[in-house]
Amino acid sequence: MIVVTTENVAGQRVRTTIGQCFGVVVRSRGIGGNIAAGLRSIVGGEIVEYTTMLEEARRHALDRMVANATEMGANAVLMMRFDSSEIGQTMSEIVAYGTAAVLEPA
Repeated sequence: MIVVTTENVAGQRVRTTIGQCFGVVVRSRGIGGNIAAGLRSIVGGEIVEYTTMLEEARRHALDRMVANATEMGANAVLMMRFDSSEIGQTMSEIVAYGTAAVLEPA
């Protein structure tokens, strides 16, 4: 599966545009992670616990988006983007989305 943030892929042309595809993940830090992150926020600097959680959530959202595009019959996702938001004070939602398409050599 080709996943790009661009409209075009070098050497390829879009044969079919299938439509939007996406993958959603909602994550929450456990109480231990929240305590460690809270202590780190007092002294400043990167909060590694949250960075790790968000990196993993993005990977899972991307994997789910690829699975969604595959189910739709695509071999590529164009214009891929991430979006995120908070749900309450303890949860983060990460969405990977783009346009499912079928590419062929130009």
